Amino acid sequence: MSRIDDLIQELCPDGVRSSPLSTVINALRTGLNPRKNFILNPPGAINYYMTVRELGGFKLIPNEKTDRVDNAGLQIIQKRSKLQIGDVLFSATGTIGRTALIQSEASDWNIKEGIYAITPKPDVIISRFLIYVFHSSNFKRNILSQADGSTVSSISMENLQKVTIPVPPLEVQREIVSILDKFTELEAELEAELEAELEARTQQYIYFREKLLNFSDRTEVGMSRIDDLIQELCPAGVRWITLGDAAENLDNMRRPVTKSHRTSGKFPYFGANGIQDYVQDFIFDDILLLVGEDGSVIQPDSSPVVNWSTGKVWVNNHAHVLRASRPDVDLRFLFYYLHVIDISPYVTGGTQKKINQRNLNRVPIPVPPLEVQREIVSILDSFDALVNDISIGLPAEIAARRKQYENYRDKLLTFKELKSA
Repeated sequence: MSRIDDLIQELCPDGVRSSPLSTVINALRTGLNPRKNFILNPPGAINYYMTVRELGGFKLIPNEKTDRVDNAGLQIIQKRSKLQIGDVLFSATGTIGRTALIQSEASDWNIKEGIYAITPKPDVIISRFLIYVFHSSNFKRNILSQADGSTVSSISMENLQKVTIPVPPLEVQREIVSILDKFTELEAELEAELEAELEARTQQYIYFREKLLNFSDRTEVGMSRIDDLIQELCPAGVRWITLGDAAENLDNMRRPVTKSHRTSGKFPYFGANGIQDYVQDFIFDDILLLVGEDGSVIQPDSSPVVNWSTGKVWVNNHAHVLRASRPDVDLRFLFYYLHVIDISPYVTGGTQKKINQRNLNRVPIPVPPLEVQREIVSILDSFDALVNDISIGLPAEIAARRKQYENYRDKLLTFKELKSA
């Protein structure tokens, strides 16, 4: 970073002063909530009512779910917010610290109360530099230490203006912004490539899972090892049994505990759609297949809600508990197979969906030779690790790149403190 180092050595060799936010801005305002002032989403309204959800770093990102206000409501909000080009928007309630930069006139949108509009002093601090400071780890730690509220966090205008930020010379700020803008653009491109690859791998995983587990209309999978095994061991097809015969049901061992009566601990507490809590005790200590019984029981693709559990866990009465019970059925194979079936014929109830034990037991299950089951499981475990495991594979690479960018940004925004005279 020789250009930055040279500038700092030339312009601020003794360090950079830190100043309260109040000293580097001309104004700090906020938007307006409806209350008696205006109504949200009146007929024909086309103006966006921006909240924390729409703050996208350096730009606003409204969508079809963004609330709307009419022209009269927009004017009422603008009288308070007085938005202008160059203002930095800052979320001060709920998710504190999300930002956006106003780059054009706010003619068809405005902000809610709790989104602050900050007007920097242009001869002291650059808007984009201020946003990068707001994103830095040091600032986030400082701002959270000033936040109030136990249920919904917030920071008052008074407290926000007390938070100190580094204020290097403008030329240093411009160079840092230039570097971080380029770095951000590059990171966005790399993340987009990785996310596209992750999406492609996910679709590949789903495709092969469905082909591997299709025993009703078997065609070649395109994986020689599996195709050879099937041709050798079950060329005429596979036998079928019910899920009730394929695994042992342990529902009678489940025990629900209301949240107010749970004691916090290290053991997962499972409900219909996965881990709900961590508790001090456990009921099961085994390898288990958990299938949603009521509430969350069916996915958008009509497959059941299925979870895999190993070791000590507690399960409430909203998830069926299945354990391996016969040597010719691999429980992990059942786990994957249940991801590709249509469970809707076995679901009852209107608003409150349910799969009772009797219906679950009726679900037909293919039983190819154990060697075939295990080869399918091995292939799908590899895909699953690549796509879903945050500690390896593509998600970890995306997370690592984000961390690399954050470390680089924080280093650029860390300066030797100027000593008071």
